[in-house]
Amino acid sequence: MSNPIESRLAEMGITLPQATAPAANYIPFVRVGETVFVSGQISMKDGEMIKGKVGADLTVDEGAAAARTCAISLLAQAKAACGGDFSKLKRVVKLTGFVNSTPEFGDQPKVINGASDFLVEVLGEAGQHSRSAVSAGALPFGVAVEIEGIFQIEE
Repeated sequence: MSNPIESRLAEMGITLPQATAPAANYIPFVRVGETVFVSGQISMKDGEMIKGKVGADLTVDEGAAAARTCAISLLAQAKAACGGDFSKLKRVVKLTGFVNSTPEFGDQPKVINGASDFLVEVLGEAGQHSRSAVSAGALPFGVAVEIEGIFQIEE
């Protein structure tokens, strides 16, 4: 029998990408006991970065879609931290979302909802988490969104 998380992703038509290697001098995740800290995942679709400023180049809905791609990458990293076994994933603890937005833009929480809603849709109650959603004047490579996550997994 397949894992419920894998089954849910399949129902949604989502294939997780390979957990990517870092682009600089850091590692994709650090595990301390049952806690896994996943490095920031940038907005990407089909191997291409989703770039632009929300509030100028992108709408709130387009920003939320970009945030959803970050959550998909976060799940890929969490799966890698579980040694490929999603049954070890207990819950999402916290997300910190950064939105590349114009100075007057104030709907960062609506953008990061794209990630939060996705995680709850896939994981149910275990996807509920604490969160911060903040504006950034710029993000690496000009991407629209970057999100880091903290997960609890079985020891």
